[in-house]
Amino acid sequence: MAKTIAIVGNGTFSNGDASAIDSCDLVIRFNDCRSVGEGGVRTDIVAVCNTGRPAAVMIGSTTWRNNPAVKRAATIWCVRDISKFVELKPLLAIQHPSLDDFCDDYTEQFASCETNKRFAVIPRRYHELVDLELQAFTPVSYVVASSGLLAIAYVIGEISAPDDQVLLAGFSHQGWDGHPFDTERSLVENLIAQGQMRRL
Repeated sequence: MAKTIAIVGNGTFSNGDASAIDSCDLVIRFNDCRSVGEGGVRTDIVAVCNTGRPAAVMIGSTTWRNNPAVKRAATIWCVRDISKFVELKPLLAIQHPSLDDFCDDYTEQFASCETNKRFAVIPRRYHELVDLELQAFTPVSYVVASSGLLAIAYVIGEISAPDDQVLLAGFSHQGWDGHPFDTERSLVENLIAQGQMRRL
């Protein structure tokens, strides 16, 4: 039976988005789930950045674990395959020395802190696929693709079935300047034009 899958970013929402998101069969949110509220409340999967400072903050306090959306979720995804970041670390040390903790790995902490949930790491091949698509679409310099784009690639490539509908909400394609947000927006619009997903 076909499912409706919502990938919900931490951006802005329109009237009616909350009810549309909550009526989906599968809802994916990110990190501290700031999208809850105007972006509905249903949360089946929380996709977390499992390296660097964001991961350290989430793991380092009880706030993340006690977040109602995190508690509701049945599954935790770590978006970064650490093997990719082990290779990235020497290059970052040269190009971005201020990011000395960017590749610090907290995957095991996420895997062990929520023992009642399913757990997965988005495979490295999706990092590499996204990198190839970004460079082919518009060559740009960036540190890494965003968690949102990695989750989109994983859902399209491995989670959704051919008859499923993938919805995107709360994606403003803005934020940390180490992500290539302008190119990511163009890539997402191309996926929409191909019929692989649509925006609410």
